[in-house]
Amino acid sequence: MKKYLSILFVGIIFISFSVKSDAQQNSPAATQNDSLFPKNIPALLMSSNGTIIKTKKEWEKIRRPELAQLLENEIYGFVPSGDVKMTSAVLEQDDNALGGKAIRKQVKITFTNANNKTLSVALLMYLPKGLKKFPTFLGYNFNGNETIYPDPMIHASPMMNGNNKQSGRDSLNWPVATIINAGCGVATMYYWELAPDKEDFSTGIYPLFYQPNQLAPLPNEWGGLAAWAWGLSKAMDYLQTDKQVDAKRVIVLGHSRLGKAAIWAGAKDQRFAGVISSGSGAMGVSISKSKKGETLSAVIKRFPRWTAGNFKKYLNQDANLPFDQHMVVAMVAPRPIYISSASEDQWADPSHEYLSAYLSTEVYALFGYPKWTYQAPKIQEPIQGRVSQHIRDGKHDILPYDWNLFLTFAKRELK
Repeated sequence: MKKYLSILFVGIIFISFSVKSDAQQNSPAATQNDSLFPKNIPALLMSSNGTIIKTKKEWEKIRRPELAQLLENEIYGFVPSGDVKMTSAVLEQDDNALGGKAIRKQVKITFTNANNKTLSVALLMYLPKGLKKFPTFLGYNFNGNETIYPDPMIHASPMMNGNNKQSGRDSLNWPVATIINAGCGVATMYYWELAPDKEDFSTGIYPLFYQPNQLAPLPNEWGGLAAWAWGLSKAMDYLQTDKQVDAKRVIVLGHSRLGKAAIWAGAKDQRFAGVISSGSGAMGVSISKSKKGETLSAVIKRFPRWTAGNFKKYLNQDANLPFDQHMVVAMVAPRPIYISSASEDQWADPSHEYLSAYLSTEVYALFGYPKWTYQAPKIQEPIQGRVSQHIRDGKHDILPYDWNLFLTFAKRELK
């Protein structure tokens, strides 16, 4: 009898170990040294009712829509329903820009609601000549269209944020000639034109969607990040109508707060062929739990306009979140994504941005792409693949080093 009990006991231990191992496989973090990871990172491959997601079909039909609804309701806010129509008009075009290498196009995109209230945004484009298929980078600029390149023909953006509008002042961040020479296009808008970056919801796109007597978005309606993301999708609406653009190869891109908007736009709108998020940190790419620098609570305190009103209930609840930013990154799958940051940018926390990229590969693996093995991220040693990542030596910025890698990424992943 003792012999049989011993066999039964050993069998129970073996079964228990096997079940634990299977469960651990559903979270890459669980197999690593616990000291490397924040506690209680929500599982990507487990639905709200406890179902383990095992296939790409289950991800796309069950888990991805579930996460989209959760993140919209709790962080970014839903786009309000409303009768708002969009029209576009090409105001200026030069087929011999940049010394004959590019097409410059300036497009006026206008939104009109049922009460004939309007908002117009300028889309500036530089496209390579003589190429039928090429990747195009779409993203907002910080200071006005005329600041991205010293071209006197670029229409001046309205003075809205008080910053210097000197022509070409941000050309280091937007190496237009390099992008064109690489066989890629660029399209950009001044983000303040769509939704001013201030604690005031009386201007920009918001009032076009208000109901009578409404003065601000409802608690589950969009903040600035979702509004800017919506604007990127509307620019994509236009690009799909432009026969000089390969709309199947548009990469949405952004840096810092605009990187936060870009990752949400790419997560929500699957028409974007790829996503690049640079130095986006909290509410962008970086895992919120145990984050250094700009934390979730810091965003709520300093920039409440960026997120939905519902998000304020998570103030000082960073450790108890039922969601985290790796979910936003994973929603991009199986499309290519590039996550970049800088060694001195502890506000964004490069280690937690890397962690989010690492965790997302669990979902990419469902589509046949490699799942990463965790290792401490190294400076100036890019990881190239469907999920790409690098930490550049230096400060919070987007520089030629970054762009060279973005261009390589675009041409490799969007052949």
